[in-house]
Amino acid sequence: MCDYSLHLVASRPARVGDKLISTRFPETITRGFASVAELNVAVCLLPGTELAFEKNVQCETGILSWRLGHTVAVFRQINKRQSNVHHDALEFPDGRIVLLTHLCEGQRATVLQLPALPRVTTDDAQWHDSFAEFETFLPRIDLARY
Repeated sequence: MCDYSLHLVASRPARVGDKLISTRFPETITRGFASVAELNVAVCLLPGTELAFEKNVQCETGILSWRLGHTVAVFRQINKRQSNVHHDALEFPDGRIVLLTHLCEGQRATVLQLPALPRVTTDDAQWHDSFAEFETFLPRIDLARY
């Protein structure tokens, strides 16, 4: 996904093998990933997307700067029930979670793997459809009467 403050920025979904760079998008209050080939287009990641960085990941908060000692991460979304806060984050092998907006600019990463989508078989789809049809014939029970 792309963080709330990137909704006015041109974007596209990530693809396996994408070469990304951490960047601050003009006219926004956040950082995110852009394709190395399209620096003005935000690349939106799905939760569970795996990334490999060229070097150890470095973060900053404006005053402090630190290295995490990792070159791989999994994209996550946090605080999803809170509006107007940053949600996009990276989870590192030691369990630390860092907001994407804290990544230092200019770090390069490659999309290794996208999250697996749930598999739905024809039988599953038919079962769900038939259950939905069956549900329409069920009587509505008013529990307040009892």
